[in-house]
Amino acid sequence: MNRPRIIVFAYSEPGYVCLNELIKAKANIVAVYTHQDDPDEEIWFHSVYDLAKQNNIPVFRPKKIDEETAQYIKQLKPELIFSFYYRRLIPNEIILMPRLGSYNLHGALLPKYRGQTCINWAVVNGEKCTGATLHLMTEKADEGDIVDQRGFEIAFTDTSIDVFKKVSVIAGQIVHDNLNSIEAGTVKLTPQDNSKATKFPRRRPKDGFLDFNKDAISLYNLIRGVTHPFPGAFAFVGDRKLFIWWAKPLDGKGDIGEIVSVKPLCVGTGNGLLQLEKLQWENGQELTASHFVEDLPVGTKFNI
Repeated sequence: MNRPRIIVFAYSEPGYVCLNELIKAKANIVAVYTHQDDPDEEIWFHSVYDLAKQNNIPVFRPKKIDEETAQYIKQLKPELIFSFYYRRLIPNEIILMPRLGSYNLHGALLPKYRGQTCINWAVVNGEKCTGATLHLMTEKADEGDIVDQRGFEIAFTDTSIDVFKKVSVIAGQIVHDNLNSIEAGTVKLTPQDNSKATKFPRRRPKDGFLDFNKDAISLYNLIRGVTHPFPGAFAFVGDRKLFIWWAKPLDGKGDIGEIVSVKPLCVGTGNGLLQLEKLQWENGQELTASHFVEDLPVGTKFNI
């Protein structure tokens, strides 16, 4: 029996890992769609484009899925579509095309954390666990029936990049374990409980602002949620923008937004102290806190 014709939309590390699982399983991949890397983005993940090229799979990087692209996909007659961290909306006419369905890999335990940047939000919100979900794609994003989902713990020291890597591993396992039943059309689907759904918006660089009225743990969670390779957390001293790439929460008291000590370099928050460890003035060099003692003496106040 011939294997079903598969089109894959993929990007980032989960996309790379899941595509690699399909390749190892000798799936009949007739085309891969991915993205051009953004020169303004810190690229930390393996290349879906390179992986497809290395395995002689036709690969495309359109700026958008326009009518011409949709017509070409129709000509390929896909029987199955996978979307693994593809960043653009795939039109409904394409999603509904394959006889075996279209499936998306989401980096959370649906129905919780629907929406984009779900991994960053989970870390920013201080979640202690998350996971990956493979689900049927429908006209409403992230609402389709679930094929499989598996969770894991988020350590208190994990950054979003650490969680991304964990999601990638789990995602690969899910694809490996469910491919045969999906190809055979025998996969069992579980409807999502919409009453338990949560949805978060896309995060933008401006969302990294540190409000020192909040407690130290919440500020720490924001920092680890948006630190490298993401745009970073920041505060202002006067009109100077200071990125804080790493810090840790401590017990203690201090005036909100004020430097209370320099060794260690600590700032008061709404509850507890935040010890600043890796910092960078805008357009400056990232350095350890010891290099900022003169710039941030005791009594320095952040804008709040």
